[in-house]
Amino acid sequence: MELPLTELRNGETGVITSTDRSSESQQMRRHRAGKGWGKHFMTARCVKRLTDLGLTPGTNVTVVKSAPFNGPVEVCVRGSRLAIGRGMASRILVDVER
Repeated sequence: MELPLTELRNGETGVITSTDRSSESQQMRRHRAGKGWGKHFMTARCVKRLTDLGLTPGTNVTVVKSAPFNGPVEVCVRGSRLAIGRGMASRILVDVER
């Protein structure tokens, strides 16, 4: 099942399928969180930043902690822990088996 990273619970692991929302269905777009123009598309700069952090398709990612009140999401990727803003994390799609 493909979900945004923000939908995973603490301790859940998934495989990143996409960091670009251009191929996403219309129904999934309406489901996203985010502010301003960012909720409609992910800029090439954001995609590059995620790639630089190691968040690329096919990579395993584990949610360590999701902060309350729409705070950042702490994830473990390739042995490193990263904090990602919830708006950007909502645009990262992961495949999870539930």
